[in-house]
Amino acid sequence: MSAIPSQVEPGRNAAGGAVRERRSVVPFAWAGIIGPVLFTAAFLLQERFRTDEYDPIAEPVSALEAGPNGWIQQLNFVVFGLLTIAFAAGLHRGLRPMRTGVAGPVLIAVSGIGLLLAAAFPLREDAAGVTYDPGGHIVAGLVFFTTSAVGLIVLSRRIANDARWSGLATYTLVVGVAALAGFFAAGVLAMPDDAPLHQWVGLVQRALILLLLFPCRVILSLRLLRVAQA
Repeated sequence: MSAIPSQVEPGRNAAGGAVRERRSVVPFAWAGIIGPVLFTAAFLLQERFRTDEYDPIAEPVSALEAGPNGWIQQLNFVVFGLLTIAFAAGLHRGLRPMRTGVAGPVLIAVSGIGLLLAAAFPLREDAAGVTYDPGGHIVAGLVFFTTSAVGLIVLSRRIANDARWSGLATYTLVVGVAALAGFFAAGVLAMPDDAPLHQWVGLVQRALILLLLFPCRVILSLRLLRVAQA
């Protein structure tokens, strides 16, 4: 009689361990949902109360770091960066393992590090009220946008290898390619001071993050949540 429990118990333990493993991903999935939503709400709220000194059409989100209340946007970058890194960890745990499969989540995590760098090297405002980069912030932005886009491109291959994520591989790939192309186009047509679209650089940046990167992250997070709770 004692042999029966010894044969059944390992299976029970394995099943329970698998359930706990899936459920442990749930907080990481929520991090991927909360991050973009909270970040967007925070910078939109700041814009609402800084209408006299900030133009969301002509200035990037990072320009909110300049001025006496810039610490709010710095904190916004830090929170979003940490949530992004957690989201990347959840993606790695929630997708079926494959050779070199860690590359996609690592790139997404590096985009979170880019956000932390954006807080560590903020834009500043000179005596004339002109926003400038004292050093490091442009590099942080480059890290965030490129790794966010390339991370999605690389991640799409791993998504395609997991039937639980059916239907999202092509979408993730298309968003990654579009975001990467859009970023480089913005770097030529909007970012430089003498660029033809420079007066709309804020609008161009918001189009990239609010129409491409952020919706994709939320959609991936929702699927991760569903996989974790299945």
